[in-house]
Amino acid sequence: MQVEWIHFPLHPDTPSEGRSLEELFAGRGYDIAKMQAQMRARMAAEGLPYGERKMTFNSRLAQELGKWADSQPGGEAIHDALFRAYFVDCLNIGDPAVLVQIAESVGLPGDKAREVLETRSHRAAVDADWARSREYGVTGVPTFVAGGYGVVGAQPYEALDQLVRRAKQMGN
Repeated sequence: MQVEWIHFPLHPDTPSEGRSLEELFAGRGYDIAKMQAQMRARMAAEGLPYGERKMTFNSRLAQELGKWADSQPGGEAIHDALFRAYFVDCLNIGDPAVLVQIAESVGLPGDKAREVLETRSHRAAVDADWARSREYGVTGVPTFVAGGYGVVGAQPYEALDQLVRRAKQMGN
């Protein structure tokens, strides 16, 4: 089974400097501390790190960089690096300088990454992803789709295993 990253516009109106989680969820009745504790527990159960995130940042440029990276040898490593930068290290993944550093950290050429960000050469590809995610009915991230079936949100391993098994049973 092949993995394909399809990007989704989660909070695309977030300014480049970011927005606090309190501001993002204001008036919605969310208990941010409780939500983060639940996420931290899910991540820990899978052996994954999770930081003390207080801000959300615009991920559009990171998505464009990821789209480019997927076309580069070894570039798929950028997705884990972006995850770590955002959810563990709480870095602004909307900042081009941060993104270039992340690209370099996984062995991608910084000058090429900078060019991708400056020219927005993968803008149309991410626009197409956003349209595709709307067609799939994606409402949150992450969303996993296999064989026409999907699950939304951070899921335990067993849920993802069941999704893949179901897709295989259906011949996809």
